[in-house]
This record gives sequence, structure tokens and C-alpha cells, in this order.
Amino acid sequence: MPEITPVGRKPNTNKRSWHRKASRPVSGWLAALLIVAIVSPWISQSRWLLVHMVTLGVATTSIMVWGQYFTEAILHNNLTDADRRRQVLRIRLLTAGIVVTFVGIVATQPWVTVVGAAIVGSMLTWYAFALAHQARHALPGRFDSTVWFYCAAACLLPLGATLGAIMAFSPIEPWRTRLLVAHQALNLLGFVGLTVIGTLMTLWPTVLRTKMQPAQDRHGKVSLYVMLIAVVVTTIGALCGLWWLAALGVTAHIVGICIVLGDLVACAVNKPPRDFPGFTMGAAICWMLVWLVWLAWKLAAKGNGLLADDIFTLSVPVIVGFLLQLLIGAMSYLMPMVMGGGPKIVRATNAKMHAFGALRATITNAGLVLWVLAMGSWTRRIGMVMAVIGLATFLPATVAMVRTAVPMLKERGRQMAAQKVASKEGDNPDSGKGPTPTVPSDRSAVAGTTSQSVEPAPTAPPDRRSFVGAFAGLATALTAAAVGHRLDQNAPRDDAKGPTAVVGNVAPTGHTTTVAVIAKGMRYHPGTITVPAGDQLIVEITNKDPNQVHDLQFANGAHSPRLAPGAHATVEAGVITGPTEGWCTIVGHKSMGMVLNVKVNDMSGTDNPDHHSEPVNPRRKIDLTKAPGKGFKTRDAVLPPLPAGRVHTITLTTEDSVQEIAPETTINAMTYNGRYMAPVIHARIGDQMRVHLVNKATMGHSLDFHAGTVSPNEVMRTIAPGQELDYNFTLHRAGIWLYHCSTMPMSAHIAAGMFGAVIVPPHDLPRADREYYLVQSETYLSEHNGAEINTAKIANETPDLTMFNGHANQYVFEPLKAKVGERVRIWVLAAGPSRGCSFHVVGTQFDTVFKEGAYTLKRGNPEGGGSQALDLTSAQGGFVEMVFEEPGRYTFVNHSFVEMERGAKGFIEVTA
Repeated sequence: MPEITPVGRKPNTNKRSWHRKASRPVSGWLAALLIVAIVSPWISQSRWLLVHMVTLGVATTSIMVWGQYFTEAILHNNLTDADRRRQVLRIRLLTAGIVVTFVGIVATQPWVTVVGAAIVGSMLTWYAFALAHQARHALPGRFDSTVWFYCAAACLLPLGATLGAIMAFSPIEPWRTRLLVAHQALNLLGFVGLTVIGTLMTLWPTVLRTKMQPAQDRHGKVSLYVMLIAVVVTTIGALCGLWWLAALGVTAHIVGICIVLGDLVACAVNKPPRDFPGFTMGAAICWMLVWLVWLAWKLAAKGNGLLADDIFTLSVPVIVGFLLQLLIGAMSYLMPMVMGGGPKIVRATNAKMHAFGALRATITNAGLVLWVLAMGSWTRRIGMVMAVIGLATFLPATVAMVRTAVPMLKERGRQMAAQKVASKEGDNPDSGKGPTPTVPSDRSAVAGTTSQSVEPAPTAPPDRRSFVGAFAGLATALTAAAVGHRLDQNAPRDDAKGPTAVVGNVAPTGHTTTVAVIAKGMRYHPGTITVPAGDQLIVEITNKDPNQVHDLQFANGAHSPRLAPGAHATVEAGVITGPTEGWCTIVGHKSMGMVLNVKVNDMSGTDNPDHHSEPVNPRRKIDLTKAPGKGFKTRDAVLPPLPAGRVHTITLTTEDSVQEIAPETTINAMTYNGRYMAPVIHARIGDQMRVHLVNKATMGHSLDFHAGTVSPNEVMRTIAPGQELDYNFTLHRAGIWLYHCSTMPMSAHIAAGMFGAVIVPPHDLPRADREYYLVQSETYLSEHNGAEINTAKIANETPDLTMFNGHANQYVFEPLKAKVGERVRIWVLAAGPSRGCSFHVVGTQFDTVFKEGAYTLKRGNPEGGGSQALDLTSAQGGFVEMVFEEPGRYTFVNHSFVEMERGAKGFIEVTA
């Protein structure tokens, strides 16, 4: 805890030196942010990095530095050198934690992310307790409640960091969206929002060099309490999926801001902003309100249909416009004040820091507007570059300020030293010229925290110069928009998933063609539309499929959100100058023909006969000699016992989840009950099954039990996300029966993990000493980990992996167990979606074979025969029995060796 220096004792510390050391990471993060913004197209997780370099790197570090600064100013505390060293250590550890977090996310190592988040949370907790300790030991003051809100805000970030660490494990919907909204509520609305409003309450009048409003401190306290309650309400609403409550919390947050906003506006009316800090901080407040209003509307309008992608829409530009711009504006004002040196030096450093302020602020915010509102990719990129350049001018301005200040401070120091020597010798060199100049005492940069007035250094440029700068910035933005619009019209739009979107050089007509399209039955209606060359195309799409989720994406990147049944969206496809197409991005839907062809007058479309298929990537090279990942849990292949009773109630929940299916290989799986390959069900002939299906995934799913004999019309229908159905049937016959998702394309859903087995033993089945099950399946991988399966490979029958029980080599590293002389029964099912199985155990023979409801071989048969393989085509199953005569390690394989070499292999460890 910091040591508070008693009143009257001068601490042995250099405040300016501490600020330089503590602020170095901020400059580093700003430089890194500029680099990542430039090379973002070539960096994995670039959007995540951009957002968190601002929120974690720049903002959190700055809050920790300047929160301490304002706390000292508000409480009139002086800290010792030991306190300063602890503060610098805390900031360095925070920086290390942020770096570890970034490494974990970019390298997709969630446990590394957890370590980084733990470090970040610990440092903010330490910071909160340090501020609280200072507040408890200070004399009561007018604004001391602000420090307690700093403490509360700092305590919220560890909670938000915890949710962020959980999100690193790729939770499925709806938890992905719930965690994201709660994460933003705690971090942005809570940690950042409380700190920002608590600071602006006193800093804004100071920046404008005007007096505070009479009730501004009282309004600030009320505002902060309302915002704190709003953060709690928003977080609870998000985590519970009560989106109306979350929207109410965000609305309350807006109300809390507006309570103090009236005073801030009144200050601006009395003394309008005239320099770079005032311009940028005022614009940042506007961006904050825009984002909060938009977020409240999204939460209220989307409701249970809200997806994480909806929240990401404005994340980067608004965080840059609000948070980064506010920090840069505040630091542009505060850094010259901290450098100090008296009015003359402050005026000089301000002149460097605030140079061309109106031009820089206008370019920044005009670029942000283009970034948010532009339809074309080139215009959007140009807007992003403008915003980055406008904010990046802070770095050279800071360098110029330091270069100006350092010589002046050194000269001032030499003058003070000479005056001190002359005073001691009784020979004042300025005698006869007037009194010895006095050194002005440190002045607070926060209004209302000192009895002395802040030096109103006349640093603001004349109004005419501000007007010229703003006009030049606006002209630059308009020129950039025109250039971007022209580039968007002429640029060819290529996409690996579709043909070229522009053919020839067609001038825009300025007209708009609006087409209504219906998505239903794996087709768009109409499936082909014709657009006049040069017209802008707007597609109003409605999903009228009763159960399936659909969307629409064009080759130029324009896309709709995923639409639940009955939902509607508008897609602005841009200016159409040549044949192009749009398609549904839901896995497998495009390959089934869900493509919207766009023709241009008499121009013919693409001649590619296979343009509806997805690209076929080469088979993935996977090292199957490696062990499964540390987080993977081997599936227990022991047959579960028969359940009690004759009526069995089972709930199957469909979920999306990233799953490991081979060493260092993951897939965006579709699952029943959260795991690639569904649970195995063991029951008797005549048992009644009561299966309840709940769809918590992001698309439509269904069930098909081969073990039942029921009409498929009702129980096998596809249900949309959020819907449920009951599937009841009776087990009439023995066998190992496949069950799977029957939603089209079935092959894609099975290959993605939606399959399982129902094992029904035949009458009078003799006892076995050990009984196992092995369900074989194959899958088809995309190029990258964590992606959806490749449906083009399914069509071309080029699987990447063939697996037993959902993982390519789990039983190589954790073999099945048996002893010499024990009878071992293994149930085998070929789940497909397309490949069969020739099951063989190396080193032994089968004396019993049961296939598809009947024995093909029984132990003790009069012929004295045995079996070497159980041959199964896709969706067939049975069991084999064997007795091992010697100890050793026996290999079980699919004797179609190409399948074995893709992972259909395991061991049985036999002991004496």
C-alpha cells in the first residue's frame, strides 16, 4: 500500500520523472497500434488486437497512470519515492500481463490467455486498493467521492477480464453473445465509463479554461451512482439472456451520462473548445453516446436473436472514436501541464502539442464517419487510414513538445541554480533590475482541486485559424470519399468463393435497383435477378424457411446477418457492373444450390460449370504420431450399463463448439450435448425412448433414430434455433443403430459431429467379461483449425480423417484394457457419412460375429470356423467377440488401410 506523506513533510520524489517512466508503455502501445492498423489484413485476430490494444494497452495503462495523478490532485496527497516505484512496477506488470493475453489469443492458446487475464486483473485490484488506501488517509474534500468511483471502476475490470478469459475457450451460442455483452458492460460501461465521467466532471472545465457549473460536483456524484447501477443491471441481464433487462441497463447508463452532460455542455457554451484537446474530447463524448444508443437499440430490437457478430459491427470504429480519441485529447492537455516549468514553458509546449488541432480533429472524425457509413470497401479503408493518421499525429506532436520543453527546462534550472548561488553569496545578479523572479508552484490540472487558479496560458490558436483547419480537414474528407467511391466503382471484386463481380468498365448510373428475395427450401426465390449495368443493387431478403437459418453474402463482401425463420434484412450489394452471385454461408447450403445469380442486362454469367461448389483444398497433413492435446479427454469406450426401468427420458441439446478431433487439429463442430459424436444409448428390446431435442445452435437441426419405427414427418423435422421437439419411439429389434441429424445437407452435419449410437442387445445375449463400443466416422477439414467442415471434399469423397469415437488416435495413447482368457465383446458401427468399415483386430480371431440383427458366426459353431473382419457399409453395425490367449498389445484397425492411415486405429492392452 502507498505510504502517505504527512502534511508539512516534503516527499523525496520527482513527479515529472515518475510520469515519464509510467507513461512509456502508453507510447509503446500507441506505436504498436499504428503498426497493427497498417498490417492488419495480414495478422490473425487483427480486429481483436485493434480493439484490445486500445482498451487494454492504451486505455487501461493510461487510466492507471492518470487515475493516480488525479487522485493526488483531488486528495492533495504527496507520495514517496517508494510509492512511485511500486506504481511503476504495477504498470510494468500490467504491460506484461497484456502481452501474455495477446500471445494467448493470437496463438489460440486459451490457458495462456487465462494467465494474462489473471495478471491484468491482479494489477487492477492492487491499483484499486492503493487508491482506496490513499482516500482513507486523506482529509475530506469536495471531489473525494470521485476517487472511490475510480476504485469501484478498477474492481470491475478483473470481472470483465474473467469473462474475456472464458471467451478465449470459444463458447458456443448463446453464451458467446451473453459473455461478450457482459464483458463489454463491465469493461467499457463500467471500468472505462465510470473513470471517464468521473474525470470529465472536473477535467472538462479545466480544458475549456472556464468555471464549473454550481451543481456540477453534486450532479457528478448522482451520475456515477446511476451508471454503477446500470452496469450491474446490464451485466446481469446479459448473463441471464434477459435482453430487455440489458437494454434497460444501457438506457440507464445513458441517463446517468446525461445527468452530468448538461453541465459539460453548459461549460462548452460559456467557453467553446478552441484547441485540439477540446475538439477531440468533445467529439469522443459524442461517439460514446452514439455507441450506447446503438447498443441499447440492438439489445432491444434483436432480443433472443442477438448474435455476437451483431455487437461487433461498431466495435472498432467506436472504440477508436470514443476511447482512443478521448485519451489522446486528455493526454494532449495534461502532458504539457505535467512537464511544468511555468507559464512561459507551458505556453510553448502547448503550442507544439496543439498545433493544427482543428485540422487533426476534423480529419480524425471525418475518417471515422466514413469508416462507419461507407458501403464500399475502398471508402471504408480510406476512412480508417484517415482516422489513424489523424490520431497518430499525437506521436510527432509529443516528440515536438518534449524537444521544446527539455532545453527550456534545463535553461530554467540553470537560472534557478545561479540565483541560488548568488543568493547565498549575497550577490544577486539581478539586483537593481527588480525583485528576484519567483518560481511558480505546481498548479493542479483539475478544476476545483486547489485554491490557486490554473494558469490560463493563451495557447489556443485564433478562431480564424481553427476555422481554416476545420475547413481543410472537411475538404480532405470529401476528397477522400470521392476517391474511395470511384475506386469502389472500378475495382474488380474477386472472391475465392465466387466468380468475378465486375466485368468490363461500366459507368455508374446513379440509380438503385431494389429486389425482394425469399430464402426457402435451400433456394433463393427468385434464384436469378437482372440488374441494369451500373445500378446499385439492394436486396431485401426474407427467410421464409420455417425451420432453417439462412443468410446472403455477395462476392464483394456485402452480407446480411444470419436470419432466423421469419427474419428480414437489407443487403446493399454496391454498384453492379458485371455478372456476380451471392450465396448462403451456412455450412453446406451453397453446395446444395443456395446461390443467387445476378445478371447484368445482356451480359452472360460465368462459364464455370462448377461455380456453385466450394473450393476443394488438399488433404490436411496431420501428424498422427502425436498425442492428443492436454485439454482433450479420451472418450470412455466401455459400454454403459443398462439403465433401470423400461421408459427412458433423454435430452439432447444441439450446440456449436470447437472440438479437437486429432492432434493439433480442431473443427467448428455441430454437437449433441457438447461433444463431437453424440452419447451412446444402451437399452433393451421393448424399452420406450422419450427423447427431447433442444436447439441451442446457430442453425436448424433435427434427429433421425434408426432404432425407431415412426413416421418422419413430425419427429424428424428441422427445428430452428431456440425451438424444441419430442421424439418418442419403442425399441423393437436388436442391433447397434445409428442416430444422426437429418437436416440437409445430412453429410455435412454428420461429418461435423452430429451422430451417435443406440445399442440394443439381442435376446439371451451371453455375458462378456469386457464390452466396448467403437463408432467409426470420417470428416472433411478446411484449411485452418476451428473452421467448419469442407463440403466440397464431402462431394469429392476426399476425407482427411477416419476416426473411432470422434478422435483419430485417442486409443493409441490410451488403449482399451483386457486380460488373457477374458471374453471381449466390441460393438462396431460405421456412422459415415459415406465410408464403411472392415473391422479387424491384429493377432486374434473372432469366434462370434453379429451383424445387422443376426449372427453370422457363433462360438462353438459345428464348422469350427472363425472370422477375421466385420465388414460394414455406411450406417451398418454389429459386434464381434474374441478371447486373447497371450498378453501383449493388440492393434484394432479398419483393414481398409487407407482409412487406418487416416486415424482408424487403436490398441488393446492385454495383460496376464
